[in-house]
Amino acid sequence: MTEDGSVDVRDDGLLTIGAFAARARLSAKALRLYDRLGLLAPAHVDEASGYRYYRAGQVERARLVAMLRGLDMPLARVAEVVDATDGAEAADRLAAYWADVEARFAAQQALAGYLRGRLSGRSSEMYGTFEVETVDVPAQVVITEKRHTLADELPAWIGASLGRLEEGASACGGSTGAPFVVYHSEVSMESDGPAESCVPVADEAAARAWVAAQGRGRDVSVRVEPARRLARTRIAKAQVAHPQILAAFEAVEAWMRREGLEYDGPCREIYFADWEAAGPQDPVCDVAFPVRASAR
Repeated sequence: MTEDGSVDVRDDGLLTIGAFAARARLSAKALRLYDRLGLLAPAHVDEASGYRYYRAGQVERARLVAMLRGLDMPLARVAEVVDATDGAEAADRLAAYWADVEARFAAQQALAGYLRGRLSGRSSEMYGTFEVETVDVPAQVVITEKRHTLADELPAWIGASLGRLEEGASACGGSTGAPFVVYHSEVSMESDGPAESCVPVADEAAARAWVAAQGRGRDVSVRVEPARRLARTRIAKAQVAHPQILAAFEAVEAWMRREGLEYDGPCREIYFADWEAAGPQDPVCDVAFPVRASAR
């Protein structure tokens, strides 16, 4: 320390930002960015000049931040890795991030394959043909949970929300039909729906009491779903995955156009089989659209 209380960078072994950047093999611009983002703060900032100074011991963290950013890791995930309590925890957090990257790439690869088939007119050849029919569904009381969700969060939310609703159905006279998910708007990586999980139940009054008891933690409700005619196609467990399921939805829509039917409500997926017990080729789900005869 100097007589006036300021830091003597020579005595304290501090490095200027230029010297530290050279050791870390980074640019001064990158170091300023990491400081602004809270990923790598200087050891000292001179109050008068604003100059940043670093310690040699910060080189490893600086290089780690740069390499993690080289993986296109979001800044919040970078902070989780570099702030881990030990190397094992940091490695686990990196592994979890990379598993997400690989899953996203696999989904994009599958979507690219689907789009190639669609653009070349070979989508039915690649993803199979779909038999479409109409069925009449009577009016039913349903308890529901609704959420705005992007495509990557959708499968986990469907499983969790239907599980909660099926558990709640026991307080509503029991379940009376297959659970289903209604899509009120598109769910993709840019559009967040919302989607609505639904479970038919026996007792409307009990269902309203159950919903009232849930408080405001989740967007749950009860309603009477009107009698509907559905145009549907039945698909196997392996076809439920994105993007294979897109082909099923498009097949039903194409059939509707040929039959002169109009949309009469949002599309849905009806899960009529035990998902855990089903094999890849076992039928588990109906892809369906409410329909009515065309007015023309």
